[in-house]
Amino acid sequence: MTDAAPETVLIDGIGVLATNDPALGEGVTGAIPDAALVVQGDTVAWAGPAARAPAADARVDAGGRCVIPGFVDSHSHIVFAGDRGREFGARMSGRPYEAGGIRTTVAATRAASDAELLDKATRLLNEARAQGTTTLEIKSGYGLSTADEERALRVARRLTEEATFLGAHIVPPEYRDDPQGYVDLVTGEMLDACAPHARWIDVFCERGAFDEEASRRILKAGMDRGLHARVHGNQLGPGPGARLAAELGAASVDHCTFLEPEDVEALAASETVATLLPGVDFSTRQPYPDARALIDAGATVALAGDCNPGSCFTSSMAFCIALAVREMHMTPEEALWAATAGGARALRRTDVGRLTPGSRADLAVLEAPDPVYLAYRPGVPMTAAVWRAGRPVAGADLTRG
Repeated sequence: MTDAAPETVLIDGIGVLATNDPALGEGVTGAIPDAALVVQGDTVAWAGPAARAPAADARVDAGGRCVIPGFVDSHSHIVFAGDRGREFGARMSGRPYEAGGIRTTVAATRAASDAELLDKATRLLNEARAQGTTTLEIKSGYGLSTADEERALRVARRLTEEATFLGAHIVPPEYRDDPQGYVDLVTGEMLDACAPHARWIDVFCERGAFDEEASRRILKAGMDRGLHARVHGNQLGPGPGARLAAELGAASVDHCTFLEPEDVEALAASETVATLLPGVDFSTRQPYPDARALIDAGATVALAGDCNPGSCFTSSMAFCIALAVREMHMTPEEALWAATAGGARALRRTDVGRLTPGSRADLAVLEAPDPVYLAYRPGVPMTAAVWRAGRPVAGADLTRG
């Protein structure tokens, strides 16, 4: 005998369904008005106009609400201890953000237990999930010793399949006079301990962190161990990060606040995603990235939250969408795509960030008739329900019939 097929669930009464497939609907988000969706097990089985929906084992009424793919947040730092609220307050009083503030979190994280780190990261993950985030990348980078980086990744892997080794976040205090020795550690003993727990390797290619030569060496060492590359770049000023990411075929370069024309050209000619983090620029009073220039040049743009204790302590992807529309001149449709399908591109995933047959059934039901409300009503809780892999994980239970 064979196992019975998984139950099918018809979600209808959808005001607008954003599929992210232009072949299924209108515009870049493939929007379908008066839509329905069929979920079978953990995947999407069908999407289209409600009038053509197939029969299913059970029915859920969205009540005219819109449905979007779950947010794919491809950049976060939620494995940490401590608090940097005073640093934020000082910065809002005129002190500029500098990478060295990370050392405060390193000290607190090293002093915390594994259980404390897991508890805090879990609470932040659940906070993000309640707001519609169904895929979250999590970096290490607040341990900066072999043992502490390895345990941070063990914690991250309990929460996500998208764990990133960021031993090259900054040079820790004990290596202040020997930065080359720290690069040797990151590319040797630390990488050996951390690679089994990670999918990605990242580096902060920035003044005050790692220069181009060190960044290239670190990324190549990780790639030689089977990890895929990502880059923090061009956050604090012009620099080599974006071009280095394109050169090495990195999945993404994140921040991109200060790009030269040649950086934009390099990204447009590559498969590297420009991941923009508007919450950081909001929280540090830096200029916002020029999303319009990247999109018009043909580069792929993603939006991510960068939840971290120093430069951006938000878990709200909706907030980032509102900033991208208001401050970065993205259309609401472009911003939604960037926060879902764009994030999936930045993680080289084809199973999330869309609601099309065969994709994982990760979705958010918004308390609104249209996704434009994410930017139209900034700061207002919009998420009525969240499903991940075909199961409700947050919000209210929608009525079955």
